[in-house]
Amino acid sequence: MHKKLVWLLVAALIGLAGAQTPPVSKVGVLLSFTGPLAEFGPAISNGVKLAADQLNAAATEVLGGPIVEIVTEDDATAAAQGVERARKLVNADGVVAIVGSLSSGVSVAVAESVAIPSNVVLISPASTSPLLMMIPDAGDVVYRTVASDALQGVVGAMLARGEIIAGHSYNTAAVLYDNNPYGQGLAEAFSAAFTKRGGTITAMVAHPDEPQPTYAALLEQVLAGNPEVVLAVSYPGQATVYMAEARDLYNFTNWQYTDGTQSLDIVTALGADAVEGHYGTSAGADPDWDGWLKFSAAYADAFGQAPPLPYIDTGYDAMATIGLAIAKAITDGVEVTGASVAERLREVSNAPGETVGVGDFQHALELIKAGQAVNYSGAAGEVDYDALGDVVTPMAVWEYKGGSIETAVVLTASEIPAE
Repeated sequence: MHKKLVWLLVAALIGLAGAQTPPVSKVGVLLSFTGPLAEFGPAISNGVKLAADQLNAAATEVLGGPIVEIVTEDDATAAAQGVERARKLVNADGVVAIVGSLSSGVSVAVAESVAIPSNVVLISPASTSPLLMMIPDAGDVVYRTVASDALQGVVGAMLARGEIIAGHSYNTAAVLYDNNPYGQGLAEAFSAAFTKRGGTITAMVAHPDEPQPTYAALLEQVLAGNPEVVLAVSYPGQATVYMAEARDLYNFTNWQYTDGTQSLDIVTALGADAVEGHYGTSAGADPDWDGWLKFSAAYADAFGQAPPLPYIDTGYDAMATIGLAIAKAITDGVEVTGASVAERLREVSNAPGETVGVGDFQHALELIKAGQAVNYSGAAGEVDYDALGDVVTPMAVWEYKGGSIETAVVLTASEIPAE
């Protein structure tokens, strides 16, 4: 009887230890490490990793062990490869959520072909095309942590018409854009807002999604109407080629940029002097925002530099909300699946609930474990997912200055008109 009692106690202790260790859920990171957006993938992946590491450290303290494991894949900035790698993440790796992609064209394809049919959460930190949130999504699994290009197009037009930066004002503009959902949506939003403000669009010219060896014929169409400025709605792998050709073949150098052309590769390819004083737009964090300050400091501690490119903060926010939703599913005692994560995303991100910020995951998990509501406030701004899975973040006007990229102005959502 004594030996039997001992073994029963041992078995109970083993069972208790097992019960105290939470399940680990796999989260896919589907970003561009090759292709036209290759410059952005590593830095944004670092932002995702930072959030995952902080979440796991907090979960170890509060729940008894880590709760997320990252599985990373390269979409090559190509829809076909993005879909193929997303299927691998879902079918082979068993991820419950995916952070990605960067290109709107890739995200749309992955949402339609993989995330929605498989009922796996997809949160893009960078896909800004309005089309992404127009896809029928019965499972409510498609989200993003960056504002729609409906906002960026208006801010770009305000900038071009002289409403933001003194001396940066044009009456005529042309648009050269990538022929994908991102390029089409942003080009149309800018054109409509620029025209509404009394400007004239002299040409709107699409270029192929795949990088080309030359854009000379397209540049001839873009510049035929002698626009004062050309809006570049592309990616660095394309813009570095056509901007050099515009300078060398047509003596044209006056560009306005977007988030896709907010790139240190462009500075390297063209030279700092060639882009000095040029402006662009992107989703941006208020430099005085507490979440941004905490995120930027933590990123610098982890990776040895301040966040160098856009959408690192929104990548962090995507992973943060996924991780908090996973934690809530665990404490609710339900299986962690794409559906159970999707059901809890707004519960951990939107009001009501106690506000928890960047890096404050131990307190967040303690609240969740105690059955209390939390409202995550992110690195890029408030992460309040609306009925479509959209958020509203500030928009930034940035400048190429001294060989680097500097924020010039940040506009809050309330400062941006609807059109």
